[in-house]
Amino acid sequence: MTKQFANTGLMLNEPLLWEKGGKGKSAFSMPNQDVEQAFIDKDITGEGPNFPELSEIDIARHYTRLSTWNFGVDTGMYPLGSCTMKYNPKINEKLAALSGWSANPLIAEELNQGALEIMYRLADFLKEITGMDAVSLQPAAGAHGELAGMLICHAYFKSKNSIRKKIIIPDTAHGTNPASAALCGFKPVAVKSGQNGTLSAETVAAVMDEDTAGIMITNPNTLGLFEENIKDIAEIVHSKGGLVYCDGANMNAIMGIAAPGEIGIDVIQLNLHKTFSTPHGGGGPGSGPICVNKKLEPFLPVPRIIKQDNKYIISEDFPQSIGRLHTFFGNFGVMLKAYCYIMSMGDKYLEKASKLAVLNANYIKTSLKEVLELPYDRLCMHECVFSDKKLEQYKVTTLDLAKRLMEYGYHPPTIYFPLIVHGAIMIEPTETESKEEIDNFIEAIKSIVCEAKENPQLLLDAPKICKTRRLDETKAARKPILTEGYRL
Repeated sequence: MTKQFANTGLMLNEPLLWEKGGKGKSAFSMPNQDVEQAFIDKDITGEGPNFPELSEIDIARHYTRLSTWNFGVDTGMYPLGSCTMKYNPKINEKLAALSGWSANPLIAEELNQGALEIMYRLADFLKEITGMDAVSLQPAAGAHGELAGMLICHAYFKSKNSIRKKIIIPDTAHGTNPASAALCGFKPVAVKSGQNGTLSAETVAAVMDEDTAGIMITNPNTLGLFEENIKDIAEIVHSKGGLVYCDGANMNAIMGIAAPGEIGIDVIQLNLHKTFSTPHGGGGPGSGPICVNKKLEPFLPVPRIIKQDNKYIISEDFPQSIGRLHTFFGNFGVMLKAYCYIMSMGDKYLEKASKLAVLNANYIKTSLKEVLELPYDRLCMHECVFSDKKLEQYKVTTLDLAKRLMEYGYHPPTIYFPLIVHGAIMIEPTETESKEEIDNFIEAIKSIVCEAKENPQLLLDAPKICKTRRLDETKAARKPILTEGYRL
């Protein structure tokens, strides 16, 4: 396969924006002033910023060109494992951009009933999808939701005058889980998954005691495998008075199929910016609602939206609440897009989306397991995880494969995570990619493996056609150069 993308109209040694500036250039014609010009002492104003003087066409071309340097799900397949980078339907964006949603969040309740109703109904949808009893939309992203979940667990034990110091975290949990637990005063207790990639009830029973607050489990886990012992694990934790926290970032695999509330989960966070098809990446915005069962409901963040006499009320009258986690209610625009997605899909197609995500991942797993090492050759969920062991003999690594894949027009999958897999290559196609696109991706991987055998230098030198070539990643992390622009 030779599907390589040419450079996107970029020129070598292209002038920087500052270098294009010239005295007297302007992108705006000031209207005639009807007031006298005022002069302010430079001791007060200083010299001012050194902005370049540019024409309108200079500016338009600069920012248009910058947009072509980015890779996004709208430009190509984005198989980033554990992050569910699915396509975002544009109808969601259009509805969220309607001018009626621009109300100030401090506006009186009676003038903001539409937005309050949307949030109230979204929370109801999430309750139904998860099988939980109550929801707060306030957390701003997944890790924020994790923190909320741990704060709720801490408040629950405090209300019972019980001091619990530890929390169980499997090696297949999301990487932020230990930090979220530690911030709430819990000591993470690491446990290993079994040979089949999932956690056994016996492993949990060996460490669960009355000094342990419970377990933080990711299901499906970061190997893309469903924790089939989850009910037995929940019973063990509950028998010792503990709580079961589930990281719901991978809900895209089980949406409409398995309800966490029905398999022993006490608290779960969701990533609306993943599962429910709202924009994800670039640092935000996100939304990480927290869903709890009845016994944990009193501890949810405030304010909360309640319905009284067909009117939506903002209430802080919850004395056991962990308090406010976010200004107002969180990132409303993301919630609105998720609401539109759920409304357009309905329960039938939310379930179908999960089934297609699982089908696509298993198709990739089966198609590539002859050329890449597959550490867990079993039915996977929304993602599959390979190893680079078969590439070692050619002296190329996971990183080299990922860099070369960029030259085939694909964003690399997640690499080197989860840590329990040697040279991990974590691929999540999501349900939105067609069979034709997935076949092209599979062929690209197979071609790169052939290149590794026949001409490994191609991988070691990649990428050559991207705007930025291979960096010294250690130096880039420790001594970043944050400038307006750069040359190749």
